[in-house]
Amino acid sequence: MNKLIFANLLHRPLRSIISVLAVAIEVVMILSIVAIFMGMLNDQKQRTNGIGADLVIRPSNASFMTSVGGAPMPARIAEVFRRMPHVATAAPVITNFSMTGNVEVLYGIDYSSYNALKPFIWVAGGPFQGPYDVIIDDVFARTGNGYSVGGTLTILNHPFRICGIVESGKGGRKLVPIETLGELTGSDGKASVIYLKSDNAANEDAIRKEIGATRGLEGYNVQTMDDLISLYTPSRFPGFDLALKVVISIAVIVGFLVIFQTMYTAVLERTREIGILKSMGASKPTIVGVVLRECAVLAVAGVLVGIAATYGVRALLSVKFPAFSFELTAVWMARGAAIAFLGSLCGALYPAWMAARKDPIDALAYE
Repeated sequence: MNKLIFANLLHRPLRSIISVLAVAIEVVMILSIVAIFMGMLNDQKQRTNGIGADLVIRPSNASFMTSVGGAPMPARIAEVFRRMPHVATAAPVITNFSMTGNVEVLYGIDYSSYNALKPFIWVAGGPFQGPYDVIIDDVFARTGNGYSVGGTLTILNHPFRICGIVESGKGGRKLVPIETLGELTGSDGKASVIYLKSDNAANEDAIRKEIGATRGLEGYNVQTMDDLISLYTPSRFPGFDLALKVVISIAVIVGFLVIFQTMYTAVLERTREIGILKSMGASKPTIVGVVLRECAVLAVAGVLVGIAATYGVRALLSVKFPAFSFELTAVWMARGAAIAFLGSLCGALYPAWMAARKDPIDALAYE
């Protein structure tokens, strides 16, 4: 029976290849969208965690997604926090979501206080020397555009001089003076968040109580960095789950329809063969099993090709976009494979049932 199954698949090689490619495309679609979303999410999580702060301050009505929340509070309030007991450093930061040229998050920083949270590790160059200097990380510097110290980079339609390159993992990939970003975005003297560094991790609760007891600061949202990082999950980002469900649904429908068409046509073409098998005593479960096993072979081949193709997509993106994070995980590879495999089997159920119902006499007389 196994020889019969493989002989049937090889008898129509083009149709079998198309079916395998359909399942492979389904797998690539699922794994790629997940890898892109999770890569962006985890990359932002790691870089936020690498800032080196212990606490983050935001207005009470501000979202934890500070990169799209503007700059709603005065930057000078950082001085109030600096005078508090147990606060070693208070660093005001503007984070600006920019779609000029590329989708990115720009960081406007006060260099001295931001560096005090966790010192930069320099690859080349040094701190800001002027208002229109920019610090970039080494990942962005490797994007293939020849960025180096002394070069020019356009940010928000304004030329900036690259004054330094640092190791990645400390907030944004592009950091400019907070005053300059405030001027360019109409947020002079404002900040999106204020990062605090405590003199001792054991004093974080004391700092939070002090802030809550200070007049004028009662409404501010105070979070530990661990609490903030824990919010970086797919369910917290609008549209993530919806986009994932839509892509998976489309992928499953594509795979289902192609497998259905393949197996339905195969059953029609092999009507006489089915009649012979039934006349020789093959039961309905046996006939169903033959069709489903053929489908399973196609599905397994498609899954393997799809996983290999997804690695190819990752390799291509890493060359074309070095700063882009594409995260493939074993969990999602297993999920994607299971979704594609089960979707394919579902597509073969009706053709298998149709084959099992055929009357052997009518099937033998079929022309």
